[in-house]
Amino acid sequence: MTSLSITGFYASLLALLFIGFSINIIRERLSAKVGIGTGESSTLAKRVRIHGNFSEYVPLALILMGCYEINGASALMLHLLGGVLLLARLSHAIGISKTIGSSKPRQIGVLATFIVLLVLSIENIRLFVFA
Repeated sequence: MTSLSITGFYASLLALLFIGFSINIIRERLSAKVGIGTGESSTLAKRVRIHGNFSEYVPLALILMGCYEINGASALMLHLLGGVLLLARLSHAIGISKTIGSSKPRQIGVLATFIVLLVLSIENIRLFVFA
C-alpha cells in the first residue's frame, strides 16, 4: 500500500489554517451581526475572500500533491512544495488583510500558489509520460 504521509501532513496543516480562517469569519459575523453575505463590513468581505480563495486553490494543489507522492516523488520535493504552498496561503491572507488592493504579500501568495500548481502539474504529466 502506498503511503500519502507527506501529503497528509501538509493537508493537516492547511486544514488547521482553514479552520482559523473560518473562525475569523464567524467572529466577524457575530461582531457585525451579519448572518449571510458580508453586509457593510469590509473586514468580513476580506475574511470571506481569504477563506474562499483558499478553498478554491488548496484542494487542487493537495490532489496534485497526493498524485505526485503516489507516483514516487522525492520527500524533499514534496516538503518543498508543501511548505511553499503553506507559506503562500499565509502570505495571501496577510496581503488581503492589509488591503483589498494589490500588496506584496498578496502577490507573493498568488505567484507562489501558481508556481506550486504548475510544478505539480508538470511533474505529474512527466511521471505519466515517462513511466
